[in-house]
Amino acid sequence: MVIALIVILVIVALLIAFVVSAYNKLVKLRERAVNAFAQIDVQLERRHDLIPNLVETVKGYMGHERETLEAVIAARASATQARIEVNGDPQNMEAMAKMASSEGALGGALGRLLAVAEAYPDLKANQNMAQLTEELTTTENKIAFARQNYNDQVNNYQTYKQTFPPVVIANSFNFKDSAYLDLGDDEKSHKRANIEVSFGDDGPTTDG
Repeated sequence: MVIALIVILVIVALLIAFVVSAYNKLVKLRERAVNAFAQIDVQLERRHDLIPNLVETVKGYMGHERETLEAVIAARASATQARIEVNGDPQNMEAMAKMASSEGALGGALGRLLAVAEAYPDLKANQNMAQLTEELTTTENKIAFARQNYNDQVNNYQTYKQTFPPVVIANSFNFKDSAYLDLGDDEKSHKRANIEVSFGDDGPTTDG
């Protein structure tokens, strides 16, 4: 009788230990994804902050390209609002999908603006334009790196959460899915190429 009781207590203790361990690991993996998303958020904010200066710089040279400029301004406003709605929570699936779409549209609008800007020699020689495009290219690269890291962290979380027996703990404690992030839905390859236009002294070049 005593031995049976000891066995039961050991089994219960092991079960509790497993539940605690699985719960703590789920929390850790979830928070890693949240922290990785925060790094994307910082770079997206930087991207948005660069755009007003970029528009101010080019509009003096591109007065006849009003539609292109307005498209960038509208896309930036939409992307900013979408980012606010996410509010740092990558488990808000609907808001994350909206943000991905809005940022993709913004990337496409920026790509078209920079492509049009190549036709203006005086603008290409503008030092402020050269600096802004360099900063934008750097920011885009940081976004891409941060997004890859974030998706890796989400994959770790999702994979562990869906395996057995951790899936039982995840469902019991309502651990929600985190969204993967693809910011290139809008004219994916075209956008990436054009955003990386560099206006230097020798004329425009593109990375890639």
